[in-house]
Amino acid sequence: MIMTYQAWVVEAADNSVERTLQAVEDRAKDGDVRIKIAYSSLNYKDMLAMQPNGGVIRQYPLIPGIDLSGTVVESSDPRFAVGQAVLVTGYQLGTQHNGGLAEYARVPGDWIVPLPAGLSLREAMVYGTAGFTAALSLTALLQAGLQVTSRVLVTGASGGVGTVALRLLAQLGVQDLTAVVRKPEQVAFVQDLGAKHVLMADDLTLPDKPLAKQRFDFVLDTVGGPLAAALIPQVALHGAMTLCGNAGGVTLNTTVLPFILRGISVIGIDSVTATADQRRMIWQHLATDWRVVDTLVTNEIALPNVGEQVAALKAGHHVGRTVVKIGG
Repeated sequence: MIMTYQAWVVEAADNSVERTLQAVEDRAKDGDVRIKIAYSSLNYKDMLAMQPNGGVIRQYPLIPGIDLSGTVVESSDPRFAVGQAVLVTGYQLGTQHNGGLAEYARVPGDWIVPLPAGLSLREAMVYGTAGFTAALSLTALLQAGLQVTSRVLVTGASGGVGTVALRLLAQLGVQDLTAVVRKPEQVAFVQDLGAKHVLMADDLTLPDKPLAKQRFDFVLDTVGGPLAAALIPQVALHGAMTLCGNAGGVTLNTTVLPFILRGISVIGIDSVTATADQRRMIWQHLATDWRVVDTLVTNEIALPNVGEQVAALKAGHHVGRTVVKIGG
């Protein structure tokens, strides 16, 4: 008997796409391990996956959802046992391989991270891909020399990656922490997360000169585009900037002068193909010494409510983290 389960499916439809919650058939060929999903989360990339020309999904139909947590119910991989709690982020999940916005998933064993002790399945998706990306970005900045006395700026600070990044930086003891937001009503929100200063994104424009006042030692950018370009000339001598998002655009208009006259570094953050060792290290941090999950602003929805939440994300009305509760 072929098992069916509920899942969001994105399908091509006359130069557009349609997303529907429907019954789908289990496909044994999709992976070594079958997981009963307890939680997923919504990320900017999930919103793009559900849009026409979103640039995320190449072949339809597909179940979106770039992360999941749940319990192993079937495994041909000796590393994972039935009943084991696990999580998955990145790789091709939700972009080329059926993803987490479903009741079940089959994935290759190499993609799976055992749930760290001290972290629940729900908490893993409160972090989700956004939290994992924020922690990767923070790791890169620490390796570049970030200290508690550094002047640090976070863009897209009210979004998924930004909110986790602010909380992580605040917990580490960074005092001079600046957040960039787009709407006045987001100011108090990011201040509660630990921001000492708040700037409006529209006020940050490309300086007239290739080099501007050295305002920030380190920048954790989640937006890209013109905002990132405006900040590069303001990074201080031997400072660094991480890039992990493109909500503001994929073009970066800058010059070589900040790099060759101030020796700054721009570091790309790729959460999709992070190594297994990186993944275990980051999730262990998030479960222990970097644990901020209890202080994150989180909205929980059920699987049928994903469509309306995606619309809110597209309209820019989404703040913090949204967890999708799927199973028990």
